[in-house]
Amino acid sequence: MTEPDTPLFIPPEDEGFFVKQDLEEGVSAAQLLHSPPRKRARNLFEKAEFMKIPQCQGSEIVRDEDYYLSDGSCIILVENTLFNVHRTMLSKDSSSFGTMFSLPQGDKLAEGQSDDNPVILAGDTVSEFRNFLWALYALPHELLQVHSNLANLTRLIDIASISNKYSFKSLETWSLDVIVDTVTRRGSSSPQFPLAGLCQAPTSPTQTYTLPAQLTNNEQIVALVRLAQMCQHERLLNTMVESLRRHMVASPQNAYMAMTLADELDLRVLRGAAYLEVMQKAVAIVRQPGSGHVEGEVDADGRLVVSATQQMRLLSGYYRLTMAWEQLRTVPPNFDHAPSCGVNWHQSGCMQSWQEFWREKSKSETVLALGLADVLGRLRAVLKEFDKWGSATYMHHDCRMLARRAINEKLKAAQDALPDLFSDVD
Repeated sequence: MTEPDTPLFIPPEDEGFFVKQDLEEGVSAAQLLHSPPRKRARNLFEKAEFMKIPQCQGSEIVRDEDYYLSDGSCIILVENTLFNVHRTMLSKDSSSFGTMFSLPQGDKLAEGQSDDNPVILAGDTVSEFRNFLWALYALPHELLQVHSNLANLTRLIDIASISNKYSFKSLETWSLDVIVDTVTRRGSSSPQFPLAGLCQAPTSPTQTYTLPAQLTNNEQIVALVRLAQMCQHERLLNTMVESLRRHMVASPQNAYMAMTLADELDLRVLRGAAYLEVMQKAVAIVRQPGSGHVEGEVDADGRLVVSATQQMRLLSGYYRLTMAWEQLRTVPPNFDHAPSCGVNWHQSGCMQSWQEFWREKSKSETVLALGLADVLGRLRAVLKEFDKWGSATYMHHDCRMLARRAINEKLKAAQDALPDLFSDVD
C-alpha cells in the first residue's frame, strides 16, 4: 500500500495560495530542471571530449547542408552529422582545437581527414554546433543583425555554450555580452523577462522601444542561468537572478524552478528568496514512490511536490523564522541615543516611548495578519507604522531617525540571513 504524501505543516494563517499559470506547452519546470547541463571541460583530453564513440544502430550518417564545405580541411562528426570546416578557423583564439591539431600524429592517419575517420565530438548536438559555426563564419553585418533580437536568443546560448566548452574565449565573451544586451535591451530600466503574454511599456517618455509579448520561456530562463554560472559571467547572472525573483511570484511551479536552480548552482543570492516564496505560497509534500507525482508540479489537492531534502529545508526555515520573530517581538532593535538627546532631553523617556511603540506595533492587526514566519513582511509593516507615528512626546527627533535606521538594519540582516535559514538541519 502506498504511503500518503507527507505534508509540510503550515498553520492556517500561513497556508499559501496558488496562482494558476501554464508553463511552456509540453514542458514543465520540473522537466527542465531534471535535465542538467554538461559540465564544463577545460582539458578536453583528460575529459575525453575528442574520442571514438560507436555509431547508433539505424542512425544514418549525413553531411550537413551548410557546413560540409567543399574546401574544408577537418571533418567533424556531431551526433549523426558530418561537418567539413577549416582547421584555421577552428584553431582561432587559442582554442582547444588548435591544441589538438598541434599534437604529433605519428604513423597514424590524422583524424578529420575523411568521412570514415572524423573527429568525433561527444556531448554536443547538431543544432548547437551548427549555431557555433555560424558565428565562426558570419560576416560583420550578420553579427550586427543578431544584436537585441530575442528571436536569436537560442542561437546565442548555443554559441556561448560551445565557445566556452572549446575555449573560444573572444567568441564566448562577445556572445555573452550580446545576450545581456538582448535580455536587458538598452534603454529599458529592467530586464525584459515579463511573464508570458504580457507586454511592458517604456518607463520614460524618452524610450521608444516597446517590449513584444512572449519574450521568453522557462526553458530559456533555465538555460541562461546555467550558462551564466558556467561561464562565470557576473552581469548575465545578476540579470537572470533578478528575472527569476520576479518570475517566481507568478506560480508555485516557477518558485520551485528558482529554488531548485539555486540549490543546483549554489546561488546564495537567489536561494533564500526562492525558498521563502515556496514556503509562503505553497503547501509542500514529498513525492512518494508509486504516487505518480512529479517534483515541481502541483497535485490534485493543490500541493506542490518537492524533494525530501527541500521539504526539510522548508521546515527548518519555517521554524527558524518563527523563532527569529519571537525574539524580535520581545526585544526592539537597539540604537545609541543621539548626543542632542542627552543634552536637552530625557533618555529614559525617549527609550520608554520607543519600547512602547514597538510592543504596540509588533502585535498590531496589520502585523498579526501576516504569517508567523513572514519576518520580512512584519518588519516592513512595523516600518510603515513608524513612518505614520507622528510626533512622539518623549522621543527626540534625532533618536527617531536612529530608531528608523535600526528597523531598516534589522530588515536587511533578515534578508541577508535567509539562505542560511533554509539550510540542512545540523
